[in-house]
Amino acid sequence: MRPDEWEPVYTEILADFGYSRLDDEASTRLLAAVMMNADLIGEDTASGYFGEEATVFGPAFRGDIRRDMFPGTLISAGDATGALMKAGICPDVIVTDLDGDVQMQKEASGKGALTFIHAHGDNADGIMEHAKDFKGPVVLTTQSVPSRPLVNYGGFTDGDRAVCIARHFGALRIHLAGFDLTSPVAKDGSDPAVKARKLKWAERIIGSGPGIIRI
Repeated sequence: MRPDEWEPVYTEILADFGYSRLDDEASTRLLAAVMMNADLIGEDTASGYFGEEATVFGPAFRGDIRRDMFPGTLISAGDATGALMKAGICPDVIVTDLDGDVQMQKEASGKGALTFIHAHGDNADGIMEHAKDFKGPVVLTTQSVPSRPLVNYGGFTDGDRAVCIARHFGALRIHLAGFDLTSPVAKDGSDPAVKARKLKWAERIIGSGPGIIRI
């Protein structure tokens, strides 16, 4: 999603949830500082992880799987990483705001997965605790105005941000696995009503069309 497309959506999200752009930007600066000496890669290198087809795994994904069951680049959104790793499959790409089972995400990073680590106003503690432990290649993202080394490809939740990233890097067909945008996956300390509103935004951002395939 281009910056001129994302900015009005982001402004609406801030208003809907009462979030602070200043808080988002403070976390952006914090992530940049924490990851100053990390293995950050540029867009040209990151593009090598993507093709014209991708499968994005959402947090509702469960079950026994094989790598050949899903086409293209395997992208795990947040906690979906754990389901893949437990099945013996390391995702090619992880998209995370450092919530949930971060340990599995770190393990996948250590095995070479490219991780897009996101900064927003509510995850400063997660940034401080976890970000520096990702040992594989990393791209840093923000949902506000980006400043180097952070970038903004659009997206609000890990799942829809993963779709935005796949689109940015040229995926023409994006398969969605484990995306239940009507029934929030329960997490300790989370408000189901707020999560349901976030999923409505995720649905709007992902959209529909010939390039989106729900499996």
